[in-house]
Amino acid sequence: MAAARSLLLVALSLALLSPQAPGRPVPPTARTIVAVAANQSFNWAGYMQGLLEKGTGFHAISAEWIVPKVKQRNPGEAESSASWIGIGGGCLDAGCTLGDDTLIQAGVEHDVDASGSTDYFAWWEIIPLPQIRTDLRVAPGDRVRVSIIESAVTPEVWTITIANLDTGRAFTITLPYTSSYGTAEWVIETPLTVSDDDPGHVVRVGPMPDLGVVHFDGATANGRPADLVPSERLELVDLDLSPIAAPSLPDRDSDGFNDCTYRKSCPVPGNELR
Repeated sequence: MAAARSLLLVALSLALLSPQAPGRPVPPTARTIVAVAANQSFNWAGYMQGLLEKGTGFHAISAEWIVPKVKQRNPGEAESSASWIGIGGGCLDAGCTLGDDTLIQAGVEHDVDASGSTDYFAWWEIIPLPQIRTDLRVAPGDRVRVSIIESAVTPEVWTITIANLDTGRAFTITLPYTSSYGTAEWVIETPLTVSDDDPGHVVRVGPMPDLGVVHFDGATANGRPADLVPSERLELVDLDLSPIAAPSLPDRDSDGFNDCTYRKSCPVPGNELR
């Protein structure tokens, strides 16, 4: 419990010391995992693999998933979330005692503003630079495939591809990035937010909209099936440690799972996306 409390204090300090507008997400440099303890986080839910767990670094990652339909959970509240894959930014070991401060990631944002209007877009990001919105159109129910691959010829040069398999369109970019290669993750996320509504600068998780069930499949790491195992699951919790989102057990071929928000249980996918 002492370790968990220490991590909580670190997370809160990070949020409170970050300059920003009232009620806005913390800056992109805080997009790496905010860990509570092993298998719990204040911002991620899904699966994460670490170098110390797997005995290897990560140079490529990919997955497919269905873009969720956002449902505003609390009327009049702006709520933010994203589904993505990435290399870096997570925990190097299963106990989450060691972290990784690099992160190259790409995925889909799905937000709802205070009036109830929704916004969906594909994006990529390399920490510590800000998130970059692409012109690739995505909508609820679209099947997307995202890959992040380091060049086999030129180290530290990466190609990010985001493909909408329903529209047949894709975005791709090749760029340099120095990674620690320490972790790989397939997650949904909500940011920590800070409110200036009172002198105490209230910190809270999210708020996350209701995404229902997000189905990830075809997950690979280093060009091979990800071989997900239950111990790699991450649960997203609120500051009081109450659950917000959690993944299911891996599917039958260990390369997919469901990520469920605001559900008492999360069933294993009964079908393949492809």
